[in-house]
Amino acid sequence: MYKIFVRPFLFLLDPEKVHHFTFSLIGILSSIGFSKIFRSLYVLEDQRLEREVFGLKFKNPVGLAAGFDKDAKLYKELSDFGFGFIEIGTLTPKAQEGNPKKRLFRLKADKALINRMGFNNKGVFDAVERLKKNPGVLIGGNIGKNKITPNENAVKDYLICFDALFDHVNYFVVNVSSPNTPGLRELQDKEPLTALLKELKKENEKYAHRNDGKEKPILLKIAPDLTDAQLLDIIQIVTVTQIDGVIATNTTIDRKNLKSELVYTEEKGGLSGKPLAERSTEVIRFLAEKSNKAFPIIGVGGIHSAQDAMEKLEAGADLVQLYTGFVYEGPSLIKKINKAILQNSGQLQ
Repeated sequence: MYKIFVRPFLFLLDPEKVHHFTFSLIGILSSIGFSKIFRSLYVLEDQRLEREVFGLKFKNPVGLAAGFDKDAKLYKELSDFGFGFIEIGTLTPKAQEGNPKKRLFRLKADKALINRMGFNNKGVFDAVERLKKNPGVLIGGNIGKNKITPNENAVKDYLICFDALFDHVNYFVVNVSSPNTPGLRELQDKEPLTALLKELKKENEKYAHRNDGKEKPILLKIAPDLTDAQLLDIIQIVTVTQIDGVIATNTTIDRKNLKSELVYTEEKGGLSGKPLAERSTEVIRFLAEKSNKAFPIIGVGGIHSAQDAMEKLEAGADLVQLYTGFVYEGPSLIKKINKAILQNSGQLQ
């Protein structure tokens, strides 16, 4: 229904305006009782789908990636589409507008998006007020730094977000891999990244008493554009800092083999969607094999079908996340992936 009736209409409009329109529509429909209908259509409940990863129990392994619900406005409503977990953000200490519009572009021929949103959000403390009302949705908190914060002060921004969210999210994601905040990817270099993660680990230990003595899992979200040598550095950094896992991958700055018109493909920003699928899976497989599966991996990038998700799980991902595939394929994709996981459960370890 979505691809036949809804998507053609939505794709006639500006993608960022469509996002806000869709958000409003989901909120309105849920408020007048459509939540039960959404759940009956899209939620697949089966104990065999449950996963325990970094000490958390997930109802199913399919989550919503960060960037869709930046400000934690619709996490409950979006969970009614069958997601096993919702990742909010990226959140920064202070509210910021992000980059100038137009900053989101649809590459229909490639089943892709290019965005240069620039961490637009209302600020971490605004999101916390809504998270206080969480009825039990498993939430990941994706955190970053403000654009105006120089890299030498970036740790302070991440700590502010970490402290504010600690009591309200189930796990954290350190985002140093977005291509849309100037200089941010420099924080992926070995020395500054190690320093940042060590500081967050110290804070985690300090606050563990507020979580029955348990630290909250900390994950690192990495770019797909890292070299093999850099990926080996990531494995070493995860080992040394003893964080809990990796999300592979963020959007890419690569533009190889795109079919869409140059007017779109030459736009600056991060590319997501189908063209990212192969590289994302390569990164997952590399990390899993070279680390001897020493830490959990959440696979994200180019999942537009159940088969795409299965490839990431078979490559070594423990969980998967959707974003662009959710936009192109609609909410039925979540149920299709979960059905495929059940059908293939005998083949997956």
